[in-house]
Amino acid sequence: MDAFPPVPTPRTGAAAIPDVRGQRTAERLRTVDKVAIVALSLTLLLGGCTSANTQNPDSSMPATAASSSTGLVTSAPLETATASQTLPVYWLGRSNSDVFLYREFRASTALDEPIVTALRIMMSNKALDPDYFTLWSAPSRLGASISAKNVITVDVSADAFSQKADAGMAERSVSQLVYTATAAAAMAGLVDTSSPIQVSVLVDGHTGYSAFGHVPLDKPLTRNPAYIAPVWIIDPANGSTYKHLPLKVTGQGVSPTGTLAWSLSHVSEGKVADEYLSGTVNIPQGPNELGEFTFNLVPPNGSYQLSVFIDNPLLPGRKIGIDTKIVTITGSP
Repeated sequence: MDAFPPVPTPRTGAAAIPDVRGQRTAERLRTVDKVAIVALSLTLLLGGCTSANTQNPDSSMPATAASSSTGLVTSAPLETATASQTLPVYWLGRSNSDVFLYREFRASTALDEPIVTALRIMMSNKALDPDYFTLWSAPSRLGASISAKNVITVDVSADAFSQKADAGMAERSVSQLVYTATAAAAMAGLVDTSSPIQVSVLVDGHTGYSAFGHVPLDKPLTRNPAYIAPVWIIDPANGSTYKHLPLKVTGQGVSPTGTLAWSLSHVSEGKVADEYLSGTVNIPQGPNELGEFTFNLVPPNGSYQLSVFIDNPLLPGRKIGIDTKIVTITGSP
């Protein structure tokens, strides 16, 4: 299946350049679904994501009640069209007894076709954060298009499904594809975020394939909110080095109190050592509402593990939904 004409893929900013978006609007009918966000139990205990191997540990999904628990939020907007050339790519990441979706951004060029390029990174590359992983394999053929009925069609070769997975991991992997395809289309300004959008997956040009032997690809798919991580750090990226302070931390999360906890711990010889600093940050949307958070840090030079998590007063001392990043500071006085 033919891919889209190349367009720039932005990351930040309120909207794409008006004349570019106007031209794209004339070329395609655009829609996107309004997305509900992750279901999260108040008593769900989640440890930090752990680094993943490529086979046995990541091919199975432990029994969990996370996906069926009462959700703390109901909806959240899709990625918006922006002005920088980056691609959104979703990965799988373990959080104790569950596996969620986490997003990273990758560099792009104006010549990249956003949906195909983002999906190829997802299937062929490794995540920048070693805590994240994928069960997809590099496909020998991959294409995408958008129909006048607001459906993104992804056509991929069967060798992309060569790794083994149980039903839970298969469902999450298919959701990983749906989130990546819709995010790339939205950020490139190819869809209208006021309307739903679906993703139809063909395998070698045909419908009805059983993804990883468990998920029938016989109808268009939409985003499943149960698989989005309850907390994730968007910036800084894992492994980042900063020469200028303050270090600005941004991310998104949900909490029954409307507050998230954070900590900064020293990293020595590749191992997390003592805690240097800790605190809390408010989610502007309030309790039980998904929202973006931000706060600044000014630590001395050194390597640190930054952690953000839900500190539920009903579960004192438990770090729920924790996400972590390693960052190095080299520019402090």
